[in-house]
Amino acid sequence: MSATSRYQYLFSPLRIGPLTVRNRVVFSAHLTNYAADGLPTEQHAAYYAARAAGGAGLIITEEHSTHPTDWPYEKLIHGFNPAVIPGYRRITDAVHAHGTPILAQINHNGGQASSMFSRQPVWAPSPVPDPLFREVPKALEPHEIRAVVAGYGQVAEHCAAGGFDGIELQCSHSSIVRGFLSPATNKRTGSYGGSLANRARLLLEIVDAVRAAIGRELVLGVRICGDELIEGGTTISDAVEIARMVEESGKVDYINTSIGVATATLYMIEASMQVPPGYAMFIPSAIRAAVSLPVVGVGRFKDPLQADRALAAGQADLIGVVRGQIADADFVAKARAGHATEIRTCLSCNQECVGRMGLNRWLGCIENPRTGREAVPLPAPRRRGQRVLVVGGGPGGLQAAVSAAERGHHVTLFERSDRLGGQVQLAASVPSRAEFLDIVRNLIAHAQRVGVDVKLSTEVDAGLLLAEQPDAVILATGAAPNPPWWAGEAGSGPDRRVVDVRDVLEGRAAPTGKVVVIDELGFHQATSVAELLADRGCQVEVITNGMVVGQDLGVTLDMEQWNVKAAARGVTQATDLVPMGAAPAGDGAGVVLNLQHHPTGTDQTREVDWVVCAVHQRAEDALYRALRAAGELPFTLARVGDCLSPRRAHAAVVEGQRAAVSL
Repeated sequence: MSATSRYQYLFSPLRIGPLTVRNRVVFSAHLTNYAADGLPTEQHAAYYAARAAGGAGLIITEEHSTHPTDWPYEKLIHGFNPAVIPGYRRITDAVHAHGTPILAQINHNGGQASSMFSRQPVWAPSPVPDPLFREVPKALEPHEIRAVVAGYGQVAEHCAAGGFDGIELQCSHSSIVRGFLSPATNKRTGSYGGSLANRARLLLEIVDAVRAAIGRELVLGVRICGDELIEGGTTISDAVEIARMVEESGKVDYINTSIGVATATLYMIEASMQVPPGYAMFIPSAIRAAVSLPVVGVGRFKDPLQADRALAAGQADLIGVVRGQIADADFVAKARAGHATEIRTCLSCNQECVGRMGLNRWLGCIENPRTGREAVPLPAPRRRGQRVLVVGGGPGGLQAAVSAAERGHHVTLFERSDRLGGQVQLAASVPSRAEFLDIVRNLIAHAQRVGVDVKLSTEVDAGLLLAEQPDAVILATGAAPNPPWWAGEAGSGPDRRVVDVRDVLEGRAAPTGKVVVIDELGFHQATSVAELLADRGCQVEVITNGMVVGQDLGVTLDMEQWNVKAAARGVTQATDLVPMGAAPAGDGAGVVLNLQHHPTGTDQTREVDWVVCAVHQRAEDALYRALRAAGELPFTLARVGDCLSPRRAHAAVVEGQRAAVSL
């Protein structure tokens, strides 16, 4: 089926002020952490160019700071520094080479920032501390407001000199303009406070300054928050009125949309798979009904058909697809060519995109090892046409097989079970995590396309590999549950009541009654199984030796949803408790769990029916050790993923590709 028949609107052109875009897919602004010393880099240029080559209709870069007082995170582009212009030129030239327009988003984060890097007080409309940074900002004085407005105009000039096709004003989820617009953070009286018209005064002054700086030849857009989702904040009715004011200025060419506040309700801005796709489309729908300017809608769009349906329903004029194009730079091109099923679908797991940002690392993707590495060329294969055997069909083995086959090798993948996917199959079987299975679906489909020979239900030993005489062997044999030292008799024998989360998910154990889930991993393993057991009728308590149950859920923006669901299911949580031992209960039908509260050294006990452990696994490396014991091997040997060291899926994917590229 052709793209024109499958998609009603997605591939139709649209006029945006002086610019015509070739399709309705926008690669919207998002942080990358690719800047160095406040300047754009080759990493930026290659990253955006890859999405331009992949068919995006419009690209909007990450924010460029408009004033030295705005430095909320280390790797921010300092747009106020004229030294950015050569880097801007590298970005715009790289994108324009593919016929794609690119806009620069400019912004001052205001009170949603920190003085850590600037060593200056942060500026805001009122001295209302942000809940994340917890720093009391300085209320702007009139001369400082004028400096903010002038800063936007100056950065717009730099962007124009750098070859951008226009400017987007970030006035939504993290912005000094949002701070002025919101009654929750703007407590001023006088001309910049009180009524909505007064609160919007700064925005309109910035619009005037930027339009004066860039003239009528370049595009100007404004991104508005439709609902801050905080008490006393901006609501959709406010956003509609702001959109009307923006249109009435006669100086703006389009309106982009957003939901939430970056430091208070961030989990709704970059929603994980816990939140349904298209969840924020009520915002562009309402704004589009009130204005005639083109409106961009966002909200976890994973596939082109979903985007086209939103356009057909009149919810927006353009659709922002960010994580979908982070996962697959060719998202648009594949859809246009009628190969949408070949798109590497985003998982919305937030592990290596949003999560890496929170850890001050450059943006990547859990399932695409090339995301963020586009500027680093891959070496040519040392010798094409090698026979490569991959053992293990989890994400590491699949990625190794796919990458090796793409580079011209003949690949056979062995999997001892009757299906591919490894532990991902288990991780996706719990409530609200089904989309995680897409990482396996995507890799399996890719393996079929590149001709990987897959052999299921095949146990591989050292003798088989030595007899095959391949050129290379890549082991991805995974990891196995590792009973904790403290489990004792309760964790052994046919009546064991201390079990691993994998025992539950693989059906070897079916806990009932009162259950303690031990969280020593700080991620989805404990919380997901706790939710699953609560749904099965168990009375569940999650205990962790950390300060927070599922602490890394905060990094992936899953923490809020987990706490809501846990409370709804009666799941309780206890922290700072270290298991010290377990023994069968007196009647033999339960477990007495001994715990120590490590901040105080006091002891506690729990008498429960079952204990389920989310604890560290052990590498399944017996095959590797057997091969090493065989002496000098006639093939190169590599290990990837959990059989090298048990970690998370992204490590397996990266190492799978690395092993294949080394051949």
